[in-house]
Amino acid sequence: MPEKELNYITSVEPVSVDEKGGVTVDVFEAHDNGESMTRWESFVDGFRRVDMDALGIDPNLSDVEKAAIVTANTPLSRSLKGRHLQMIAIGGSIGTGLFIGSGKVLKHGGPASVLIAYILIGSMIYSTVHALGELAITFPVSGAFSTYNTRFIDPSWGFAMAWNYAMGWLVVLPLELVAAAITVRYWDTTTNPAAYVAIFYVLILAINFFGVKGYGEAEFFFSAVKVLAVCGFIILGIVLVCGGGPQGGYIGAKYWYDPGAFRNGFKGLCSVFVTAAFAFGGTELVGLAAAEAANPRKSMPKAIKQVFWRITLFYVISLILVGMLVPYNSPELQASDGTARYSPFVIAIRNAGISGLPSVMNVVIMISVLSVGNSSVFGCSRTLVALANAGQAPQMLGYIDKRGRPLVAIVLQMTFGLICFSSASGKQGVIFDWLLALSGLSSLFSWGSICMCHIRFRRALSVKGRGTDELAFTSQAGLIGSWYGVILNSLVVIAQFWIALFPIGGSPNAYDFFETYLSVFVILAFWLGHKIWKRNWKIFIRAKDLDVDTGRRELDLDLLKQELAEERAVLASKPLYYRFYRTLC
Repeated sequence: MPEKELNYITSVEPVSVDEKGGVTVDVFEAHDNGESMTRWESFVDGFRRVDMDALGIDPNLSDVEKAAIVTANTPLSRSLKGRHLQMIAIGGSIGTGLFIGSGKVLKHGGPASVLIAYILIGSMIYSTVHALGELAITFPVSGAFSTYNTRFIDPSWGFAMAWNYAMGWLVVLPLELVAAAITVRYWDTTTNPAAYVAIFYVLILAINFFGVKGYGEAEFFFSAVKVLAVCGFIILGIVLVCGGGPQGGYIGAKYWYDPGAFRNGFKGLCSVFVTAAFAFGGTELVGLAAAEAANPRKSMPKAIKQVFWRITLFYVISLILVGMLVPYNSPELQASDGTARYSPFVIAIRNAGISGLPSVMNVVIMISVLSVGNSSVFGCSRTLVALANAGQAPQMLGYIDKRGRPLVAIVLQMTFGLICFSSASGKQGVIFDWLLALSGLSSLFSWGSICMCHIRFRRALSVKGRGTDELAFTSQAGLIGSWYGVILNSLVVIAQFWIALFPIGGSPNAYDFFETYLSVFVILAFWLGHKIWKRNWKIFIRAKDLDVDTGRRELDLDLLKQELAEERAVLASKPLYYRFYRTLC
């Protein structure tokens, strides 16, 4: 090593050695050896791999125990602040699923089906995110829920869920890059879309090479734009429903009567669920970000509680207004080119006689698409690192440099993203349909597994004679909410099987079935393949054998209990309105 080199990580500071021989590392800091480097030398040195030898893991530990220790002691950069987490929680999942996808479900199911499905999925998301919050604040480890599956359910199920989740985000990046280029065609129909794809590709690459702080700042900006756009539409929508638009005339709920509230009956309702789930996709990223938050115990609870407001204000209220302003048989809903032209939000504005706003809405949709593409790199790379740490993926994917960036995983994601340039061939539609089919139900399985991990964690605490008084944050929905999440996710997967087998407006055929349901068979193949590979025939880890300590940042549980008791006492002394505010915010 050159004499003038700056050792970004010359020492690893262990907080304690747990009973299984693993070292719990709290801080990875940069230390100067007393001599300076040039900026170029410093830049190059930052790409070198961080030394993890200081963990001193006992080779005799099981794969599950090793994975728990390594993911708990990840050298990923911990630079996400509270405002980053709150914006990721509030606006992270607002995207094309809401702005454009809502038009498809309105056409197939009618306004009542849209409202029912989004409320049910939203309530399940509320329970799921609170369950994830309890786990992520207690165990802010690399990979979050993909790691929890291995730890609290079964290594084979964790393997299947993690690879399915990683594949989902792997596919999303090229898909969203092409979608972003399509939005530009709203203004420019002559330029080859591959040119815009290249611009957006470089932008997302640059953001993620700034590390997690770059991702956090970008998402803060993207989410702020989306939140302002939805809030503006809600205000405008209320005015239009009451007859305050340029064309005047009270609208009220007339479209709920003519042409009607439902379309295609119960099958129409079932067809809405998966699109609703897609619209909420990415909500779980706030849990994935916990490992890279500066102080998850302080910042995560506020971010988790923001989900209630996002579901209520941004989804439910905006979709109620859309259903009141746009009839499901509107000719403009019958086609879509991926731009704002066929968004029900824009159709509602255009029907009211307002000009100029479609272009503004198209900008918001483009930003939303880029936000999802940016999040896909974060979600996929962190999951791949967790897989490598657990010995379930090539070890090179666990490469983390001295700046705390998972370099190899990011490079793999961006390399796969080059598929986006197939947009120049005119065949991208078929390619992306089948790529998306590989992980089409990924979110539903991920959310159901998060709820099951929470149930198993609480069961382990109970078996060990311990309670929730040692948890810095507990799910407001509790175990009832987690069981609700497991059951509802299962029912939606079953309903989707019915839709896949008997598609709306068509007859049973293999193409539509596998395009809709292929991901279920992929998950089963991963799960069974891992069972055969590891010769692990247990369905789940017994509750008494579950590890409920490795990975905690607060290791002194007695001190933690005392601090929590003091915080609750202070809160109890506050006025009722303040306690109510803290409950929801």
